[in-house]
Order: sequence, then C-alpha cells, then structure tokens
Amino acid sequence: MMAAITVRNLDDEVQRRLKVHAAANNQSMESEVRAILSAALIGGDLARAWVAATAEFRGDDLNLPARTTGRELDLS
Repeated sequence: MMAAITVRNLDDEVQRRLKVHAAANNQSMESEVRAILSAALIGGDLARAWVAATAEFRGDDLNLPARTTGRELDLS
C-alpha cells in the first residue's frame, strides 16, 4: 500500500521553483516531490539534505545594519 499526503500552505515561490525543477527533469511535480523526499530520507542524512535544499531561502546573504543599544525607558 502506498501512502498519500497533502502539503498545505506551500509558499507560491516554492511551488513555482518546484514546477520549474520538475519540468527541467521531465517529471510531474508529484514525481519530483517523491524523488526529493526519497533522496532526503532514504539516501542520507535528512538534516543535511534539508539545510542544503533550503540554503537559497535562508537569507544568509542579507546585509543587516549593526545592532544598536536600546534606549533607556523612563517609567516614572
């Protein structure tokens, strides 16, 4: 017996990229998701695969301003 799952609240950009990735591999989105999940769970370390798969979405390349000290709060 094969299980079926539904993924709710999938970000539009993730869906778009998945569709592009699937088309590049001549697969349906469903087939592409099966391949990605199988590779991540059966082919190796899930945590490492997840970090690699989500690297482009983390924002590691953002240039954030330096943090400043907070202002003193006067409660009198």
